[in-house]
Amino acid sequence: MKANDLRVVKTKKAIYQALTHLLKDKLLTDIKVSELCREASINRGTFYFHYEEVGDVFKEFFEEVIRDLQESYKEPYKHISAVQLKNSAYKNLDPKTVRIFHHVKKFEDFYRIILSDNVSTAYYYMFFDAIRTNFIEDSKIGIYDESKKFVYSYMTNAIIGLIIEWHRNNFDESVDDMNIHLVETLNVLK
Repeated sequence: MKANDLRVVKTKKAIYQALTHLLKDKLLTDIKVSELCREASINRGTFYFHYEEVGDVFKEFFEEVIRDLQESYKEPYKHISAVQLKNSAYKNLDPKTVRIFHHVKKFEDFYRIILSDNVSTAYYYMFFDAIRTNFIEDSKIGIYDESKKFVYSYMTNAIIGLIIEWHRNNFDESVDDMNIHLVETLNVLK
């Protein structure tokens, strides 16, 4: 079966949703395959056709979320030339083109879980590494400087800090407001 087969897509989406629902009340290590199958309305054979264990589902789902995050991060830079970006950093960044907070809203249930008080800090570091990687990949257009690695870690935490504060406020602020907060923060940090 191909990964883009509609049946596979629907099955995996049901499994991801079931896992997200179960993670609201349980640690990943406490979730059993049978419980996940019941929640997703699939049989164990279907589960084992795609995965070996529950942790594999989380890993795959996390990777999907991170791919979407990376695409969201890069979206505003599609409209700015490398020269403009290098010379003026974030001055030309239009808040309307920022997509990170659209991404967070799209995966709000997932972020509620990984930012909750009762999960491992491993989630935070995985999230941190994914965002920081985007800063490192910017080196392809001449921005990344090894001597500034601590600055990029600081900037990464600034972005995550905005997301954490949004989470603490129950995601009440609009995506547009968060985009403005991000651009203002990046311009202060530059």
